[in-house]
Amino acid sequence: MKSSIPGILVLDTCVLLSNVLRPLILAMSGAGGYLPVWSERIGGEWRRNAARIWGVPAEDVDAQWQSLQSAYPMSDQGDVSLFEGGLLRSDPKDWHVIAAGRAARNRHPLRAGAIVTRNLKDFNRTELRGYGLGLLDPDELLTRLYLHCPQALEGLLPRVLEWASGPGRPADSIESVLKRERLFRFNRLCRSAE
Repeated sequence: MKSSIPGILVLDTCVLLSNVLRPLILAMSGAGGYLPVWSERIGGEWRRNAARIWGVPAEDVDAQWQSLQSAYPMSDQGDVSLFEGGLLRSDPKDWHVIAAGRAARNRHPLRAGAIVTRNLKDFNRTELRGYGLGLLDPDELLTRLYLHCPQALEGLLPRVLEWASGPGRPADSIESVLKRERLFRFNRLCRSAE
């Protein structure tokens, strides 16, 4: 049985920072039928960390962020601090991520929501369920997407090497990139389809 794809997916900063996960998850939003979501604060974290990690000028990162804002105009939930009220069980440093999901669900109450993060331990699943939110790691999300719309995802796989390669450094193989991104179940599915 196929697992469902929530209609709202909050992309945590750790997911947005990946030059493989970010474009792959965003490109699949149409075929997967979900709205990718972030907030003003997630955007600030992304810009700050991207400039530092990638060693590029802040202006370049700001321009990339503005491109994302233009490409996905409904994604940014803005200042979501009002939606942090009542949160107790999850890591306080991640309340803003949950708040982004709550804000999006407030705007789209008929859509199920989930947070996509590598930091699962920072979120209390019971608390999230109380707000109509689930919790997925990127591997689980891409596995579900593969089962839901395999042709669309397979069509994007050749781009993974382009996204993963750095300046003057080509990526090894799709399999090695997926393993490096800790997408083990998704990688097995892709290999079994060959």
